[in-house]
Amino acid sequence: MSQLPALTVGILIFDEVEVLDFCGPFEVFSVARPAGQHSDAQQLFRAVTIAETDEIVTCRGGLLVKPHSTIAQHPPLDILVVPGGQGTRKEMHNQRLVDWIKQQDQRTQLTTSVCTRAFLLAEGGLLNEQRATTHWRSIQWMRDTYPQISMLADARVVDEGHIITSAGISAGIDMSLHVVERLHGRETAEWTARRMEYDWRG
Repeated sequence: MSQLPALTVGILIFDEVEVLDFCGPFEVFSVARPAGQHSDAQQLFRAVTIAETDEIVTCRGGLLVKPHSTIAQHPPLDILVVPGGQGTRKEMHNQRLVDWIKQQDQRTQLTTSVCTRAFLLAEGGLLNEQRATTHWRSIQWMRDTYPQISMLADARVVDEGHIITSAGISAGIDMSLHVVERLHGRETAEWTARRMEYDWRG
């Protein structure tokens, strides 16, 4: 039986993005293979980083990252990952980014967020009348700012069908493994976690 083409996962990055917020999902999607497989020819996903411009992104802690693509020029996305970080407070009012996320959401199979980047989804109205989560320190801020969203403080991953949100930082790994399980089954997700030496409790 022939393998389906790898799905393209676009991971948005920006200045002050939390490193594990985007590198955790990048690792999961880069590592994911059918159970028992190691070959790159068996990759289930193709992960690409996307930024507003093609300039070097300065992440939290000073890590410098060159994005693969820009929001103006990138491959068609099957899955969108929107990670969080200190830059969220500035970017949540960046209408260009909010509009881009809304446009991608109309085309993706799944739209996901990690940590405080749920605010950008909320700004675009994508979480209205849905359940969601974010970093524990920002739950009340989300509740106060977007009362139409049902915020869950005790969940690492909230799956509402097309949109999946996750709690802070390391929860992005759990969210990504949840996506692997949803699309390719439990065995594949467990194999991916094992290859990463990650103690997944999903």
